[in-house]
Amino acid sequence: MKKFVLFILFITTLTGCSIDNDNQNSYSFEVLPVDSYTLPEKFILGNTYEIKLKYRRPSECHLFQGIYYDKNLNVRTIGIQTAVNTNQVCTQQIPALSEISFNFYVTHNGSYIFKFYKGKDASGKNLFEEVEVLVFN
Repeated sequence: MKKFVLFILFITTLTGCSIDNDNQNSYSFEVLPVDSYTLPEKFILGNTYEIKLKYRRPSECHLFQGIYYDKNLNVRTIGIQTAVNTNQVCTQQIPALSEISFNFYVTHNGSYIFKFYKGKDASGKNLFEEVEVLVFN
């Protein structure tokens, strides 16, 4: 009986997955610049702070996927993560600014350096705006 159930499950799995689906959406992923941000002037150890980010989608095909967040010691690198639908004709009109936020919990003394992604320069080098926020007890 167990072999029969496994066989049926195997056949269902094979027939349920189709590689030839012409209606599939294809996506690529892109990190967008942070247009502006709101940070407190200082942090207090052990507290949580809301950090607000504003960004602009280049087209209607850029779908918000989350916040790109990388930490290395006391440095936090932040950008806007999007998925871009590559099978859709997209308008190039620039939509209004979108706003998102995340909570930041202060875990150590000293300071935090936030590096907000600002795009690329003419040679393709990533640009960042750095802000240091001091931590108090």
